[in-house]
Amino acid sequence: MSVQHEISQRDLRNRSGEIMDAVEHGETFTVTRSGSPIAQLVPLCRRHAVSRDQFATGSANAPLIDPERFRADLDEAFEGEADDPYGR
Repeated sequence: MSVQHEISQRDLRNRSGEIMDAVEHGETFTVTRSGSPIAQLVPLCRRHAVSRDQFATGSANAPLIDPERFRADLDEAFEGEADDPYGR
């Protein structure tokens, strides 16, 4: 869980490296100007690679997909909006 801090714009300018390191480690900052909040610095979600074994384990109980029904659902959802990329 991230920790929330409030910092001034001046503090951000003077300690930007230290603050960005803290954000990288999960901390969140609200940046203020003249005491009023103007922005938030939040960590970005990072995607982690999943091994083939982890994927197989995680999807072992996934439902089977009927390809014809899946295509029919897509056609219905897009109502002809999806075009053939090879037909251009």
